[in-house]
Amino acid sequence: MPTIDPLTNLGVRVTATGGELRVWSANATAIELCIFGEKDPNWVADSIQLVKDAGGVWSGKSSALVAGTRYSLRATGPTGPTHRFDSTLHLIDPYSRGLARTASGEWRSYVQDDAFDWSGVTKPNTPLDHTVLYEAHAKGISKLNTAVPEELRGTYAGLANERAIDYLKDLGVTAIQLLPVHQFVSEQRLVKQGLMNYWGYNTLNFFTPHAAYASRQAQFGGAGAVLREFKGMVKLLHEAGLEVILDVVFNHTAEEGVDGPTTSLRGLDNASYYRQDAKGNYIDVTGCGNTVDFSQPAAQRLALDSLRYWANEVQVDGFRFDLAATLGRDDRVEFDRHHPLLEAIVGDPALADVKMIAEPWDVGMGGWQVGNFPDGWSEWNDDYRDRARDFWLTDIGSARASGETPIGIGQLAAKLSGSAGVFSQQRGPLASVNFVTAHDGFTLADLTAYNQKHNLGNGENNRDGTDNNHSFNYGVEGPSHDATILRAREKATRNLLGTLLLSAGLPMITAGDEFGRSQRGNNNAYCHDSELTWLPWEHGDWQDDLLLVSQKLLRLRRENPALRPVRFGIFGETVPSATQMDWFNKEGLSMSITDWDSPAERTLQYLAASTPEFEEFNRILLIVHGLEVEETVCLPEHEGVISYELLWNSADDHAPKEIHAPTTELKLAPASMQLFRAN
Repeated sequence: MPTIDPLTNLGVRVTATGGELRVWSANATAIELCIFGEKDPNWVADSIQLVKDAGGVWSGKSSALVAGTRYSLRATGPTGPTHRFDSTLHLIDPYSRGLARTASGEWRSYVQDDAFDWSGVTKPNTPLDHTVLYEAHAKGISKLNTAVPEELRGTYAGLANERAIDYLKDLGVTAIQLLPVHQFVSEQRLVKQGLMNYWGYNTLNFFTPHAAYASRQAQFGGAGAVLREFKGMVKLLHEAGLEVILDVVFNHTAEEGVDGPTTSLRGLDNASYYRQDAKGNYIDVTGCGNTVDFSQPAAQRLALDSLRYWANEVQVDGFRFDLAATLGRDDRVEFDRHHPLLEAIVGDPALADVKMIAEPWDVGMGGWQVGNFPDGWSEWNDDYRDRARDFWLTDIGSARASGETPIGIGQLAAKLSGSAGVFSQQRGPLASVNFVTAHDGFTLADLTAYNQKHNLGNGENNRDGTDNNHSFNYGVEGPSHDATILRAREKATRNLLGTLLLSAGLPMITAGDEFGRSQRGNNNAYCHDSELTWLPWEHGDWQDDLLLVSQKLLRLRRENPALRPVRFGIFGETVPSATQMDWFNKEGLSMSITDWDSPAERTLQYLAASTPEFEEFNRILLIVHGLEVEETVCLPEHEGVISYELLWNSADDHAPKEIHAPTTELKLAPASMQLFRAN
């Protein structure tokens, strides 16, 4: 007989005669289902004692478990250092697809009506090599956008407004990657300080959309209306060809440390769901107070079922996993790249064609795991981020201070071509999520304006946030009216954008970087729900110019498949959907070992030819020059190349179209890039 999975169908399943609830707890001795009155969320109208099976699943049926019903769980169990049972607490069903809140602030699970008319709209299924991620906050992206109706600004509906979608399409990105939208709450520490968690990395429930991001009309309509607005957002974005990626936080929960609030997992089975020692001390590899124990099959199943729900019922296109190394830790708290959860996430047929992106580290021992995730994962590449910043910013600062640069061109070249030294041949360049900035850290404009963080407004005396910014302020900390400094900053911003969007790999832009948004030097603005973090939509002339550059670079990426290979090339072979790469120095000669390694060599010419399967043949030449002096280069000779057509010059946004023959000598502006199509 086939094996029956004891962890199937957890949560509420509505039937013609009511509903059945199934919840897992290995250590509880009793679990009570409480059903609340229709008009009073504090009045227990009915209660049912659940029955435990051999697999640790507790279940019960009730004719009252219908769409719109509010319910909770109360669990009884043993005492001891690893247990936190309290039969007086009303707990959230971990699989609850909706939540309601009482006047006193308590949470109730909610039986959801999942019906929704998708009208035949399907997922865009954008190929990974055509994907450009746009990391944004669901509220912050539209809160100040006057093109969006006022009642929709800062909401799911506002994000999906026609004018907001037009902006994303005109920019040229293909997927919006939303900071956490699972229902979350602010940490107790922040509440006491009068602050709040704006980013959302403090999840209360893995199946429920954050209600505060819905319009007031949807919020008044209840949990069902909030979910319908979220699905409506996904539907409209899909109609426009835009994918939706969710940033998900499975590594820890809002229950915080051992003395934190007990709302769900801790009260149901603390010993099983959270990593701890025999004395009940939490083993925290997340830095957030607790760590979900993914050596436990029930915890693995909880994460998988959440992903399946969002990918299939809500039709999202992918996930970015916060502190994903935590999901790969075994029963010894050691990372295992073959961890069953990591492999299940990319191998589950129910999650086929869903994009999976890891933040491949946590704060525990052995937590930095960039390049070590299984096939099928893409990973944030922090080494790419740091090398791009160093080449265009801190190296320039060092050269100004000492007359010498510490590092040459070789390390940046490795990043431009897909980080083959980090990701295996089998995984290819699209395993690397290239980024220069993200929600945490300086914005792109602030990288060129601040040497130090300015986080006093976070209430921690400027202790929070990284001190390792890889930034350079060009001589003045913060805003400047000096025209020379402003020109240098703006060109550095263009160079960083150009590096990001012309590199092999999967690029991610942080919302607002395309037009130079600033957070006034705050590199950890997680607790600010204000104009500091919301996207501004009134721009200066230089910001409008930068937006045009961003749009142009995204168009050039689309039009030139040589910039976005699927596979790494192999010397002497023709690998389909790869690029054949040739590297030349400023004299137009093949790069020597000295050229690669010398700190003094900061100029290269990168010729990349596509090996197409599905698109036309394409070849580009990218010239990178990383010194603040003019340089002369000789365009390289190469078989099949008769001319080079200028497509973009970071030193001149309005450079005229130029066509040059091989061996032509060109003047490069100080610290600049040029992109050519090789014909």
